[in-house]
Amino acid sequence: MTDVAFYHLQHWPLERALPKLLEKTLQAEKRALVVASSEERVESLVTLLWTYDQDAFLPHGSARDGRPQDQPIWLATADDNANGAQFLFLTDGAGSARVGDFERCFELFDGNDPAAVQAARDRWSACKAAGHDLTYWQQTERGGWERKA
Repeated sequence: MTDVAFYHLQHWPLERALPKLLEKTLQAEKRALVVASSEERVESLVTLLWTYDQDAFLPHGSARDGRPQDQPIWLATADDNANGAQFLFLTDGAGSARVGDFERCFELFDGNDPAAVQAARDRWSACKAAGHDLTYWQQTERGGWERKA
């Protein structure tokens, strides 16, 4: 079964937390598929990955760039694993029927949005029913993570 980690964003927004998790993904020599809610959001995340840190670079691409097989990080609105990713990142409430096709799945949700929290609870229940291994990570004030479950 897939390891599914729920990341409860409380102090940092997705735009600050996601690049750090993607850096760790590449350090582990894994590939990532990041699924967002819309093409506009994909383009926003593409821009973010170019600009989040002037001293860092995360190689990435999207449908606009093409050649997904050459991209260690692929940003999309669908969970088609075009770049052969081992890790799946679900953002903005995006879901996937293919969680079991990945080694790990990262569910990142806005803990300050009651609807997003409820949706994450619903996805937790669905993942548990599917037999996935679940963990819950709560963001600390310094931007780190504390394992709660």
